[in-house]
Amino acid sequence: MKPLPILLCVLALTACSNKPPEPQARPAATASVATPFDALRADEQRAKGVQKLVDKHAEEQRKQIEAQEQ
Repeated sequence: MKPLPILLCVLALTACSNKPPEPQARPAATASVATPFDALRADEQRAKGVQKLVDKHAEEQRKQIEAQEQ
């Protein structure tokens, strides 16, 4: 009976010893730290994009009106 627990311990140790360590989660090196202002900056960039689109359409419309007047 005494060799059985020792044998089981040895088998358990040998079975677990060859496994590679589990990968640990690391933060990405290129990821920036989130700040409370990130949402505001994203909204600002979105608003700038919309304003550029509106300006582009207004310019195209102005050119069409000038072309019709001539």
